[in-house]
Amino acid sequence: MTGPGSAAAGALELLAGCGQSLAVAESLTGGLVAGALTAVPGASRALRGSVTAYATEVKRDVLGVDGALLAARGAVDAEVAGQMADGVRRVLAADWGIATTGVAGPDPQDGQPVGTVFVAVRGPGGAGTVRRLALSGDRDRIRRDTIDAVLALLLSELTENARAQDTEQHGGNGCLQP
Repeated sequence: MTGPGSAAAGALELLAGCGQSLAVAESLTGGLVAGALTAVPGASRALRGSVTAYATEVKRDVLGVDGALLAARGAVDAEVAGQMADGVRRVLAADWGIATTGVAGPDPQDGQPVGTVFVAVRGPGGAGTVRRLALSGDRDRIRRDTIDAVLALLLSELTENARAQDTEQHGGNGCLQP
């Protein structure tokens, strides 16, 4: 599988097969991750919804990102991305949450150069990860590469967790339980 459509379809298929749900928190991608997911037929079997938290206040007030963290480090930060993913899981009552935050340009933000992006995945039982990306290209390219990266990270986390559950349970269903 390659590309956002394939990763989106694969992730949604795994989630639906486990009876689990997904929520999306986006900043620099402005709804494009949710758009890639909803382009997959049957996405509603797993996708709960999304929050486009473009403004810092929305990250804080809606998603529950720590205001002191935002004041100290700005919105372009690994911990902020993780808290966004946790927050959207909570707000939309989903099993899994993914998040994007970063600088698509044209100007640097929060002391971070254009192309600095953090993507996060959070799931049941503390599962998940945050990845820092150093992307290049124009604004559109950075946003497209961010979509690809967060969906690939989600698919990877779901696959890894399914493998771990199968190993742990010796033939279990591969679904990480909330």
